[in-house]
Amino acid sequence: MGLNGPRQQHGAIGLMAAVTLGMVLLFMLLMVDSGRLFLEQRKLQRVADMAVLEAVTRGGNCTGTSTAAGFANQSAIRNSFTPGSVQKVSTTCGTLSTNSSQLRVFTADATKSDAIRVIATTTVPTSVAGGLWSILSRDGFDLNTNLTASAVGSTPGPTLAQISIRTTLATVDSSQSPLLNNLFSGLLGGNLSISAVGWDGLVKTDINLLQYLNQLAVNLDVNAGDYTTLLNTNATVTQLIKAAATVATLNGATADIQTALTNLQVAAIKDTPVKLGDLLQLQTGTSTAGLDTNLNLFSVIQAAIQIANKNNAVAATLPVNVLGLAKVTTTVKVIEAPQFSAIGNPATDRLYVRTAQIRSLITIELPVLNTVTSLLNKVTELISGLGGILQGLLCGVLSACGTTYDIKILPPPLTLSINLDAGGANALVTGYSCPKGSTGTKSLTVLANTALANLNVGNIDGSKVFSSTDAVSVTPLPIVNITSKTCSSCAAKDYGGGGIAIMATLPIAKTPSTLLFSAASNSEPPNLKLPPAAKNASPTTNVVASLKSTLSNLPIQLYAPVDGTGILGALATGLTSAVNATLLAVVNIAGGLITGVLSPLLDPVINNLLSLLGINLMATEVDANLSCNQGGRAQLVL
Repeated sequence: MGLNGPRQQHGAIGLMAAVTLGMVLLFMLLMVDSGRLFLEQRKLQRVADMAVLEAVTRGGNCTGTSTAAGFANQSAIRNSFTPGSVQKVSTTCGTLSTNSSQLRVFTADATKSDAIRVIATTTVPTSVAGGLWSILSRDGFDLNTNLTASAVGSTPGPTLAQISIRTTLATVDSSQSPLLNNLFSGLLGGNLSISAVGWDGLVKTDINLLQYLNQLAVNLDVNAGDYTTLLNTNATVTQLIKAAATVATLNGATADIQTALTNLQVAAIKDTPVKLGDLLQLQTGTSTAGLDTNLNLFSVIQAAIQIANKNNAVAATLPVNVLGLAKVTTTVKVIEAPQFSAIGNPATDRLYVRTAQIRSLITIELPVLNTVTSLLNKVTELISGLGGILQGLLCGVLSACGTTYDIKILPPPLTLSINLDAGGANALVTGYSCPKGSTGTKSLTVLANTALANLNVGNIDGSKVFSSTDAVSVTPLPIVNITSKTCSSCAAKDYGGGGIAIMATLPIAKTPSTLLFSAASNSEPPNLKLPPAAKNASPTTNVVASLKSTLSNLPIQLYAPVDGTGILGALATGLTSAVNATLLAVVNIAGGLITGVLSPLLDPVINNLLSLLGINLMATEVDANLSCNQGGRAQLVL
């Protein structure tokens, strides 16, 4: 029987109203109950937020007495949240980094306080929905629900400074390109051919440090953002150049630069391990904001290759045409690895950089002196008179009466060696200042030491030049041999009447200078990622003048007669000034020929070659950046 008539439908509206009212009351209960939980969660989140902001603002840490936890608990109590058995506050210190998904993550590290995390927990009565759900679950009904709120706070970033020691190479012209190719071929182990345009592009290109580190992490299979592990990971020069090439290409590198980077990778056949931490000095745990700075592409590649050369057992021998002179061999080895850039907090970190310590040996086969007509004529002219003087003198001194003497210019090959140990230069941040408010200027103080070097000229034992334990052995290089004969049929004794040789040792000490980067000197250090302020340190006193004087006027040394062959004796002190004057007259011509060969070495070796290795004996260029982050307040970051 259906409800078709009005009589049968009496009360239907009331029933529907009752059901609707029940539904309204149920949803109202759910709304009020959910609102209660939302307000409890919001209150708990506010407690965590305020606690972490106070801990960061007051400079809390998690070492020793863990002041961060105390600051967080004090804040929670002031916000009516008393830590105990029900209400709890957990404080952790650590660092921030960016993961592979480009999301900011917190990494706990009790030794760091770049960021602080506070987790607040409490227990509240279970909601109706939660109670119904717990009844249906296997664990049964639970009267209480645990609420958790997490907050991570940090300052906008610590004060960060960056200093670099830059090679003075600013451009590459047609004359520098072949020298660079030969130099880097010797250091890399393979043949390298890069055009002047390619080298110039590398010199003028910057790459972003953060992008470079992230690309290296991908190539070396290191977790993204784990820069501490990355700095301690070994990589080959090829891998370092490949990562730089990828970043440079992403930033729009020209075809010439890409070709140059490809050629460098091909030439790098010495796969000597290089630790990234030896190349860059970064503050451990530096935030990604602090790593968002620029590095010169040429300097990165240059330093990586030099570090690899230091780790190689053998030195790099450069082709003979490097110096533009015939019969010249140059061998170079990095004794101490460079660190061209350092980034960190000047208040807590030691920011120190240095150029490579280079040891070089240049061997030169001098012209055939005994074929020079003017020299032979002069020797012939002086033989008779000099022989008489020597015989008369040595007859009384050495009982060598009846002995005849002859002067000979040493036959070829006459090889002269030049050993140059260049300690490079270093720079250390010794102080800084940041404005307290929105006005004022900032400054950075750097102590720079210019080249510490030793120059040796003469007869040098090449086997000991690159030894880290044996001292460099320098002996005089004989150029005139005064032979003696006691009878007409006797064999002539080399140096029986003495000899003449050349030798020079020139130590060059470090010269310290204090560099103040400030607005007063028109060199206020800009923030990181901006073009740096540059200053030249005071050059070592008269370095170039001393080297030029030494190489152009090598000391002529007169040696006493010896009873043997092939060995020069002690410096002659008993010979008369007449003998000295007569012998020196002979050597003046030979000396002019020798110095004529040595003088051209000044430009290609001491200036060009060393500057391409990042060393300048005349001056040191230090670049500086300083980001004060003044006025920054603690903020929530997660």
